[in-house]
Amino acid sequence: MAQGPYVVTGASKGIGRAISQKIASEGYPVIALARSSKELDEIGKLLATACPGSFAIPCDLSKPESIYNAAQIILQSTPWIAGIVHNAGTIFPIMPLAQVEIAKWSASINANLIGVQDLTQRLLSNLGGSQQSRITTISSGAALRPVESWSAYCVAKAGLDMWARCLAAEGASSNISAISIAPGIVDTGMQSDIRSADPDLFPRHADFVSLHTGKQLTNSQDVADQLCPLILSHTMQQSGQRFDVREL
Repeated sequence: MAQGPYVVTGASKGIGRAISQKIASEGYPVIALARSSKELDEIGKLLATACPGSFAIPCDLSKPESIYNAAQIILQSTPWIAGIVHNAGTIFPIMPLAQVEIAKWSASINANLIGVQDLTQRLLSNLGGSQQSRITTISSGAALRPVESWSAYCVAKAGLDMWARCLAAEGASSNISAISIAPGIVDTGMQSDIRSADPDLFPRHADFVSLHTGKQLTNSQDVADQLCPLILSHTMQQSGQRFDVREL
């Protein structure tokens, strides 16, 4: 019997790309979402080759109309969704909360948190039922500990952890589970963005440069290999829990 698809956001690069490829290699079609780019076109083709039924859709989670359009395509393409991996996110703005423009702060919350609710809500009709649908949010240590100049990101990630717990509680009767997983410090484009921040606006800039120069960042593919067993197989009893890749 054919497997239902997984929707993966932020699938064009980094952890999302690696997770998408790992899921496809396990026999699940992947619907890859990310902002329009050559990388998204490329991963769409790679996933379709790895697992028939996979494809990519341009989607900007900071824009409601983009979410609506992507959701309509997904709903029309499949009667049932095996799971969603909410991986997309932005670290910007990296700036003290006293100085950041509210429009930029709000845009970050929209992309990192509100877009997750919007997309999931639009797909709920095709989730759960006779088979379990598994929702996974990619968390961060910043959900638990404040980082100076990352206020929007920290708030959004803390919100996502609670969002997953709320979905776990409300989705239990519909066979919809939700977990969050912190992937550790991974060598992705987000880390490059962090290192490119203005040190005068980001007190911990030197710490993140040192992580890179000291080769302490983990590889996206290794992280995907560790995360995917939970993404694909976590139980209803595990729903609502937060996991850390370093403890798996």
